[in-house]
Amino acid sequence: MYSSSNFLPTLPEELAARGWDECDVILVTGDSYIDSPFIGAAVIGRVLEKAGYRVGIISQPDIASGKDITRLGEPRLFWGVTGGSVDSMVANYTASRKKRRNDDYTPGGENTRRPDRAVITYTNLIRRFFKNTRPIVLGGIEASLRRVAHYDFWSDSVRRSILFDAKADFILYGMSEQSVLEFAGALKANEPVDDIRGLCFIARDLPPEPWKELPSYEDVSTDKTAFINMFHSFYQNNDPYTASRLVQRHADRYLVQNPPAFYSTQQQLDDVAALPYQRRQHPYYEQQGKVKALETIQFSISTHHGCYGECNFCAIAVHEGRTVRWRSIESIKKEAESFTHHPDFKGIIQDLGGPTANMYGFECRKKLSKGVCHDKRCVFPETCHVLKPDHLAQIKLLKTIRGISGVKKVFVASGIRYDLIQADAAHGNEYLKEIVEHHVSGQLKIAPEHVEDHVLATMGKPGRQSLLRFKKDFDNLTAKTGKKQFLTYYLIAAHPGCTDEDMIRLKRFASQELHVSPEQVQIYTPTPSTYSSLMYYTEMDPFTMKPVFVEKDTTRKERQKMLIVEKPAGHKSVYKKPGIPGKAGKR
Repeated sequence: MYSSSNFLPTLPEELAARGWDECDVILVTGDSYIDSPFIGAAVIGRVLEKAGYRVGIISQPDIASGKDITRLGEPRLFWGVTGGSVDSMVANYTASRKKRRNDDYTPGGENTRRPDRAVITYTNLIRRFFKNTRPIVLGGIEASLRRVAHYDFWSDSVRRSILFDAKADFILYGMSEQSVLEFAGALKANEPVDDIRGLCFIARDLPPEPWKELPSYEDVSTDKTAFINMFHSFYQNNDPYTASRLVQRHADRYLVQNPPAFYSTQQQLDDVAALPYQRRQHPYYEQQGKVKALETIQFSISTHHGCYGECNFCAIAVHEGRTVRWRSIESIKKEAESFTHHPDFKGIIQDLGGPTANMYGFECRKKLSKGVCHDKRCVFPETCHVLKPDHLAQIKLLKTIRGISGVKKVFVASGIRYDLIQADAAHGNEYLKEIVEHHVSGQLKIAPEHVEDHVLATMGKPGRQSLLRFKKDFDNLTAKTGKKQFLTYYLIAAHPGCTDEDMIRLKRFASQELHVSPEQVQIYTPTPSTYSSLMYYTEMDPFTMKPVFVEKDTTRKERQKMLIVEKPAGHKSVYKKPGIPGKAGKR
């Protein structure tokens, strides 16, 4: 049942076995080929396959030769190129710009197969061996977040749209399951693609109006105020109901960004989830070594897309959108039931969630009909009264999935927003009780990130009082169960606005109020297209235009982290070793 013939073809003999002389589309990715709904290339490939297109996939091609990139020939319609599930620079380097040794998406786990700036490298590789080839379309997180002029931490500079640097033809940004079908259909029919939503392209002249012009690359690369103004306009044009077409001049050409694709309907989400993913690594790549990522994603379920948390350091709002849309309970149930027939399944669902687990099943009605608000956020500085959080659908979902025969345990590992629980007077406590009694793998992951008010403000995170209230509620419920369960706190050091003194106070708070010695602490990494990166680069609060302290010295960044993670003599951790179910999550 799980032979290579059930995967998208990656070898010439697999094309021959299907009777194909060529592919319509060839996808090139920086990840090993894992056929999973959590892997973007696999999703796009399966969506196109379902629509009748002949799709091949080439994972982590050798960039020193043509042996991999040429093995399936040239596609009839287009190449699709992605850096993989993680931006290649984030995958390859730490926040201290040190080379990472490990890569969870590479066979054997050794970080030797994903090139820096993978999208650019793979596009150049294609053009080296296929002159004047079919259109090259960029997609995935790396291209999506670099689609306009952006600050790049690794070169400490403002770079052009990746479309120019890669010399590709198009970008399909965001969650492009529907727009890629429209794009492929237009190419197949020999029709123009310039008006397809979710598409970026390069033009010699300005397109027909209406459009909104962003400050040029030349302006934003030399003027930080212009960069801030550009980012505001870019960020506010990411909602499909309210966005305008954007244009940005780069020298004598223009980047054109069409409005975002409309969000998938529930039926479309259900249909994509029901595609025949093998939930395994392709045998050709598995023989090179197993991928660690599969341990977490193989038997996890994504219940929804999007996040209205809008943490300033997170790019989900720009990539997936600020409007949450969710799958039906019946669809999720069918996916969970399918696990019980998979030979690798041991009865454990590692995660049932999304970008934030407890945003399933409710949204702001005003947002659903008119789009996002431009003058306020859903949950910061407090939960908007129009949102009306309601965890009832999630409670029903959890009970349904854990009641499936053959399912022993269902963990919620992708993180929850405790402020949303507290804002739900009707069902919040009931939801937390469900989580504590049935869905914790020993540790429940939450992400307060910090506790100092001015740092939380630069992060766009709720205050410490909601954290303390949640800890109290969690501890009380856990005590009633008689289980040994703990909260795991994810914290950030060296975020814009954070000083050594702030980390010392955070350490004291963790010890005295949370009664832990934190271990899950990361140094802030400025990633493209986030407000925190904007603060890092400009050293200004983009909402007030006031100066913000930013620690940019690598040694002092590491010192901030050490101020909180250093352990006193004789300390014994309450945390389990990494690798427990749900520990990795999808954060």
